[in-house]
Amino acid sequence: MTKEKLKSSLRIKFLILFTVSMLIVLMFPRGESLESEVSVGTIWIQDDLIANFSFPINKSSDTYRKELEVARKSVFPIFIKEDELSKRTLDSLQSYNKFLISIIDSNLSYTQDNFENPTFLTSENFRIFRTLRIKDNQALKQSRGGLKDALILVGKAIKEIYGIGILSLTYEQISRDSIALRQGNVDQIERKVKYLNPETYKTTIRASLNTEYLTTEYEEVMFNYAVHFISPNIVYSPELTQEEIELAQSKVSKFAGIVNENERIVAKHDRVTNEVKLKIDSFRLAKGEMMGDFDLFLQWIGQFLHIFSLLFLFSIYIYLFRKKIYNDNLKLLLVGILITWISFVTFLTNQISVTDSIKLLIFIPAASMLFTIIFDSRVGFYSTIIIALITGALRGNDYTFVVMNVIAGALAVYTVRDIKNRTQIFRSFLFILLGYTTSILIFGFERFESWQKILIEFAFAGTSALISPVLTYGLLIFFEKLFKITTELTLLELSNFDRPLLRDLARKAPGSFSHSLTMGTLVEAAAEKIGANPLLARVGAYYHDIGKTIAPQYFVENQLDNTNLHEELSPSESVKVIINHVRQGIELGKENNLPEEVIDFIPMHHGTTTITYFYEKAKTLYGEENVDVNNFRYPGAKPQTKETALVMLADICESAVRSIDNPDIDKIENLINNLINARLTDGQLDESPLTFADISKIKEAYSNILLGQHHRRIRYPKQEEMEKKD
Repeated sequence: MTKEKLKSSLRIKFLILFTVSMLIVLMFPRGESLESEVSVGTIWIQDDLIANFSFPINKSSDTYRKELEVARKSVFPIFIKEDELSKRTLDSLQSYNKFLISIIDSNLSYTQDNFENPTFLTSENFRIFRTLRIKDNQALKQSRGGLKDALILVGKAIKEIYGIGILSLTYEQISRDSIALRQGNVDQIERKVKYLNPETYKTTIRASLNTEYLTTEYEEVMFNYAVHFISPNIVYSPELTQEEIELAQSKVSKFAGIVNENERIVAKHDRVTNEVKLKIDSFRLAKGEMMGDFDLFLQWIGQFLHIFSLLFLFSIYIYLFRKKIYNDNLKLLLVGILITWISFVTFLTNQISVTDSIKLLIFIPAASMLFTIIFDSRVGFYSTIIIALITGALRGNDYTFVVMNVIAGALAVYTVRDIKNRTQIFRSFLFILLGYTTSILIFGFERFESWQKILIEFAFAGTSALISPVLTYGLLIFFEKLFKITTELTLLELSNFDRPLLRDLARKAPGSFSHSLTMGTLVEAAAEKIGANPLLARVGAYYHDIGKTIAPQYFVENQLDNTNLHEELSPSESVKVIINHVRQGIELGKENNLPEEVIDFIPMHHGTTTITYFYEKAKTLYGEENVDVNNFRYPGAKPQTKETALVMLADICESAVRSIDNPDIDKIENLINNLINARLTDGQLDESPLTFADISKIKEAYSNILLGQHHRRIRYPKQEEMEKKD
């Protein structure tokens, strides 16, 4: 299948429609009986709702979540007491004491590099240990204070704090005031302050080492020595604590009661309270869970037909009123992606049990703005309705949600309907916020909602209104590049005369540039009258002759010194130069990443017309029978759109009227009429969608503008003298 057939294939269109429908159906809540959404505060206008089977009443997600949190907080953090740690530590201390004494006795010139040792045993510390050891070796020991006494003191201090117990966490890290000390299968609840923590045990060691025969210097060294061997012996167990939390939470019931068979859930004309809504929602879930395979299949069929019918209605609208979108499968794919994306965001929010207000973060206004900017405001508004209905269905046929997003989305469409620059997107913030806040107040007052809930929804609405324009801006750039879409914003940027191609045209071919500007005025005015795109027509006129920047001197409007280079060329050579500006213009357009819609103006503004001047010259030189008219025709293609046809007609009319001597209204109107009729007779407009009514409006628009530009002017006194050279 060729690229063009793939682009317009009917099979691809149905595949897109079917795939999008299927993907959205997969996002519906599973195992629920989808009925109309019921809101607290509304009046039940249907018949009495009677339970035809018994079912439990589910707690609200907020209530259940709070009870789970209470259960979690009720669990004391579990610690394990390592009874053997004290014995191992003291054994390790005694072994190292012996090792330390042996090293000191055998190597009094110790330096830190002599053997591998802990970081605390620096040269300075070793000197202190050695000094204490010298006291042990004195022949006549008069008092305590040697190394052995100090090491015995360290051992007693360690034994003492292990007797109290050292926690592996600080008091601040333990959220409760007590801990559960597990011994075997029994948890003993103890106050956490009963034990030392990693910060307080060091104070206890210092106090134990504070004796009269250890100086401050010696005491600090022995303190560091003791700390090196100590590890917490009451260790926090996150695994056991988590198990206890899960056990406590498993005991929290999801149900708030039961509704018995034949019990009335809600009576007709009763107001729906929080309790009644819980019963209705629980009844819906219970019905879904009781469905068999066949019932689930029928539900799936219903969901598919539901979504397919909405998308099919949108497809009919596109087919009848937006042929350009319908005939381009790439654009239809973009439509499908946007609808699927919003549906997926809705699906994700349905999975988050935080607050019902999170539904405002589905960003439907962002999709509304994207559809409006990429296509137009009518497509934007229609798509807003369809997307709101689809997402409302995904949220359990939530009518309130649908209305809120239709209001906010419609206002978003309005703000970008006539967008002039990208920054204009951000003014949508206020209108989206206005739409959401108004609808929140409307439904809040209807349902007697608390001001607390209304304010929470305001906060979510503000977030959505703030993020939607940013999201629109980012996705717009992405879609423009990925799908090669030319939006009004792209065209506005291309109409800037500082663009490289237009700047080169003005500098290298000023006559062609002036001609293009005049054409831009002509086609924009005519496009407004015949329902074409004025901006696209104007931009196409600006760029239609960019190929002339390669060799501008070969075109009469740029020959300021009246020297015609074609006099030195044969007719066939001249034609080759003239036709080349089309090929070179297309190449320049592609090199500078011009959109295809703009590049199309370059070949189509000439179509397959004959270069008459050089054709007639060739017939005069070589005889008519020796000249093939096809060698003097532009390669085409013919204009395919109203905009390209406008530029073709403006090109010939503007050039011809410029050459009229003493122009008046009759001359201009007759010339324009004859030139356009000649293009019609030559079949150049056969492939364009212009009608005869359009042609009449185009003639009128061109005549009015060209007559205004070429009207007679009063000559200034002595103008003839000023026109002469001094």
